[in-house]
Amino acid sequence: MLALLALPGCSAVGPDFEAPDPLLPRVSFFGKPGPSAVADGAPAASAKGDVLPVDPNWWAAFRDPILTSLAERVAAANLDVNSATLKLAESRSQLGVVASAALPAINGDASYQRELLSQNGVISLAKLALPPGRPFVVPPISIYQPGFDASWEFDLWGHVRRQIEAAGAQVEAAENQRRDMLVSTLAELARDYIQLRGVQAQIAISNENLNTANDILQLTKTRAARGLTTQLDVENAAAEAASIRAQLPGLENQESMEINALSLLLDEPPGSLRSELARAKPVPPVPPRVPLGIASELARRRPDIRAAEAQLHAATADIGVAVADFYPSVKFNGTVGFNSLDLKDLWKGSSLQYVLGPSLSIPIFDGGRLKSTLELREIQQQDAAITYHKTVLQAWHEVVNALVAYRTEQQRRTRVKDQVGHSRRALALSRTRYDTGVTDFISVLDAERTLLQAELQHAQSTTNVSTNLVQLYKALGGGWEQTFPEEPAMSVVNLQSVQ
Repeated sequence: MLALLALPGCSAVGPDFEAPDPLLPRVSFFGKPGPSAVADGAPAASAKGDVLPVDPNWWAAFRDPILTSLAERVAAANLDVNSATLKLAESRSQLGVVASAALPAINGDASYQRELLSQNGVISLAKLALPPGRPFVVPPISIYQPGFDASWEFDLWGHVRRQIEAAGAQVEAAENQRRDMLVSTLAELARDYIQLRGVQAQIAISNENLNTANDILQLTKTRAARGLTTQLDVENAAAEAASIRAQLPGLENQESMEINALSLLLDEPPGSLRSELARAKPVPPVPPRVPLGIASELARRRPDIRAAEAQLHAATADIGVAVADFYPSVKFNGTVGFNSLDLKDLWKGSSLQYVLGPSLSIPIFDGGRLKSTLELREIQQQDAAITYHKTVLQAWHEVVNALVAYRTEQQRRTRVKDQVGHSRRALALSRTRYDTGVTDFISVLDAERTLLQAELQHAQSTTNVSTNLVQLYKALGGGWEQTFPEEPAMSVVNLQSVQ
């Protein structure tokens, strides 16, 4: 026993956690900006050519005051973020529960008993010691007994230390899960807001084209009244105006749904943000340069990767707990108190009583429970390692895919813009040729439809460029630092080059 008590310096059994290498390259996804870089949203670099870190306040780069206001409000209002915050508080409380096992447990107790013994029980044997004829009377007695109970298990093999380590890792995992929820919520809010502005742009384009179609219809009616065209042209012009008008309810429904989606993110009832958002605004433009960082820092910025690493840490510590269960446990137990039949004698030294001493428990046979538990913890650690690897790989893919989508959509927008210019000129030429009798009215209608589709495609592409940038920022893991300033600043994010 003394030999065991002399081992408090023993290290905790089981494997010590080592942070895994995410295997991400220490290069930029873009490298240095050059002539081939896209004009909008190209990689940002310093004057020395160094890759700049990801902007944690990325939504402000869109230069839209309403979007910035919504982003600043969502962290405090969003129900999913608040739920994740409560889960973090829950994990911290659980850590406190586990950590209490490292300290002695002391309980105070006090009791009072009024006891009357049976005169016909064992105590009746005392009659034999009395003179003959002397009455035997056992009066009731009072027993006063205050005291303290204490117990403390010596953590010789690190059983409790590993439990605390695992619980601490779970706190870190919950903290990063909250951050990940905030990143996802900010990205969803920005996407919904940009899509709202995109739908409003399409409504404006449709209304503008509807006005043009109505003007053409009136001109066609005037020409028909003068005998310069047929009723067929009038009906075709009316059908074109009706077709454009029929698109508006669907677009207005999309507008309402986007406003309601934003209301839900801010824990507001449906339609509560209509007064703030109903007035059309341009689609928020992307910034001239987009800071991306380098790939090797991605694992330190993305909260989901950090949460997966913390889960792996907890699973590794759980193995140590299972290993420690194979070793003997030593516990110190003690009871100190006073016992007296008379209250006035209760606190005298002669009333003191105590029981002190250690106890030793050695596992001998448990039907294979400890062995199976250890195997279970090792399998869980292997699964956590696979999850971590998958999370890192998936994050890398998300960044690359978002970057490719962002760049290719910019190219598409440029080409659609050229299409809009050609379509406008084609419509003007068609109307001139129709007015001079060189071509028929069908050519005018075809040119009008082509222009409408090109303008709608350009509005949609402009929306896609901005939403793709939001997806890129989400893939980079930016945004959580601004809302939780009490948390320590983390490393800057980084990416790999896409060709």
